[in-house]
Amino acid sequence: QLDPENTGFIGVETFASLVHSHELPLDPAKLDMLVALAQGNDEGQVCYQELVDLISSKRSSSFKRAIANGQRALPRDVLLDETGLGFYKRFVRYVAYEILPCEMDRRWYFYQHRTCPPPVFMAAVTLTQIIVFLCYGARLNKWVLQTYHPEYMKSPLVYHPGHRARAWRFLTYMFMHVGLEQLGFNALLQLMIGVPLEMVHGILRISFLYLAGVLAGSLTVSITDMRAPLVGGSGGVYALCSAHL
Repeated sequence: QLDPENTGFIGVETFASLVHSHELPLDPAKLDMLVALAQGNDEGQVCYQELVDLISSKRSSSFKRAIANGQRALPRDVLLDETGLGFYKRFVRYVAYEILPCEMDRRWYFYQHRTCPPPVFMAAVTLTQIIVFLCYGARLNKWVLQTYHPEYMKSPLVYHPGHRARAWRFLTYMFMHVGLEQLGFNALLQLMIGVPLEMVHGILRISFLYLAGVLAGSLTVSITDMRAPLVGGSGGVYALCSAHL
């Protein structure tokens, strides 16, 4: 009745009035998402399939629909009106606004988010980098510019174009750092950007993205400077920053 031409779309005003006048009780969380669906659509139409996916809690992989519609002018006060939230739920809400551009997907993510599996990849990588740095710092008694120490360059983790036959070095150099400044900068960005991305997109996609950035760094050095050793996880950090943007 609402779509006589069978286009798969109905007007936003019609949809909004239907939501508010529906005779059956709706779950408050899903009612909020339906309202967000109407408010977030600047084309004046609501897609039937998008409505079905929302109600059935089926969303496209990595919120492709939200990313594709990232230029929408959306109200920011819908999910932000939630009060009485604990620390973790406030953090989840922050992640939703930081990563997802569509209000409807923010609400869906907020209500559907589960703590399992946790974002362990970026935390594990950062912790390993800190442990490796402390071990080499204590062993060499040197906490800055460690690459100038001859014993440091003998590490099986450091990448150098002259050692490119040892394939593992293309990735393991990400655990080594020059000093506290480089380690601190990379660790901070990995936790601030990588953890929210991993919470939304999952461990597999973010781990592939990070490792691809690390690999791109060692491959680039291999063809640009055959004399330079390479350490640090900056390649992965740059990949995370680019993905976030």
